[in-house]
Amino acid sequence: MLLWEDKEVRFDIPFIEMRLKPGEKIIDRLDNIEDTKGNAGDRGRLVVTNIRMLWHSLASPRINLSIGFNCIMSINKKEVNSRLRGVALALHMLTLSKRTRFEFIFTNLVPGSLRHLTTVSGVHKAYLSSKLYREMKLRGAIVQNKFLKILPLEQVYSTMHGVWNLSSDQGSLGTFVVTNIRCAWYSSMNEGFNISLPYIQIASIIIRDSKFGQALVITSTEESGGYVLGFRLESDEALSVLYKELTAIYTTSLTKPILGVEYNLSALCNEQQKTSEILDDAEMFEEPKGEITNTLAAYMADEGHQNEKPVYSVELGLAVESIKNGFTIQKLWEVIPP
Repeated sequence: MLLWEDKEVRFDIPFIEMRLKPGEKIIDRLDNIEDTKGNAGDRGRLVVTNIRMLWHSLASPRINLSIGFNCIMSINKKEVNSRLRGVALALHMLTLSKRTRFEFIFTNLVPGSLRHLTTVSGVHKAYLSSKLYREMKLRGAIVQNKFLKILPLEQVYSTMHGVWNLSSDQGSLGTFVVTNIRCAWYSSMNEGFNISLPYIQIASIIIRDSKFGQALVITSTEESGGYVLGFRLESDEALSVLYKELTAIYTTSLTKPILGVEYNLSALCNEQQKTSEILDDAEMFEEPKGEITNTLAAYMADEGHQNEKPVYSVELGLAVESIKNGFTIQKLWEVIPP
C-alpha cells in the first residue's frame, strides 16, 4: 500500500484523489477559510485529515489543494491583509515537495477564530510523533529491557524467540514480534540491531529456499528502500504458522491500516458538525479541461528575495523587484506570448 497523500503537495487534483484513502480520517472541517496566497477573495473549505490538509473553493471545487503533513517545514502565525476579512492573523506554512518549496497562507474568515491554526499545528505534531506506524526503521530505539516498545494503538499478537535474521553470512539469532501494526525483529546479543516494518511498507511476503533452508522472505516497498529481509525458524511447521499469521494480518492492514495519528479536538467538535465527505455534492466537481494555469507560480516560496528592496531598472525606467541570477528583463519578457 503506497500513500502519496502525506508526502506530496498537489494542485487542482481530480475528485477521486480528494476522497479519503484507507486509514485516512477527517479530524476537522472549516467552511470559511480563504486561500489568501493563491486564491485571494475566494471563500473555501479546509479539511484536515490525519495525513494531509485539503482546501477547495466553495464556488468552484475543482480549484483545490492537497498538502501532505510530511511536506510541512514550518507552521506560523502571520498578519495578512485578506480581501474578504481585511487585516487578520493567518496560518502561514512553508512546505517542500519534490525539491520545490511552496508557501501557503490560510485566513479564517470567522472573526477572532484561529481554529485552523490550532488544528493544523496539533495534527502535524501528532503526525511527526507517530512515524513508526508508517515508516520502516532499522537499528532504532525500539527495544527496552529485551522487550519491544509497544506503541499506543498497538496490540501484540505473537512473540517468537529463536528466529534467525539471514541478513549476514552467518545469521543472527533474535526475537520476532507480530503486532496489529508491524512486524519487528531484534537481536538477542545486540538490541540495537533491529528492524521495525509497518505492514503498509511491505511489498510481499513469501516462503522460499535459502542456503539456510526454508526461510520467510519479506520485501519492503521501494519507498522504504526495497529491502529483502530473510528469517529462519527452528522448524518448517513454525515457519508455516508465522507465514499464515503474517499474510492474514497484512491483507487486513491493506484495507484498514492504522496510521497512528490521533488528535482530540475536544470542545472544538461542537463548533461545526464534521462529515465523512470532503465535498457535499460530487456533481459540483468538474474535472479540469486542460487549461494552462499559473497555479504553481502563485505558491512558490522564494525566501531569499522576500525582504530585498526594489532596484531601479534602466530598461524599464522603473523600480522593480531584484532579478534572480541568470535572468534578465529581456528573458522575463520572452515568456509572454506575442
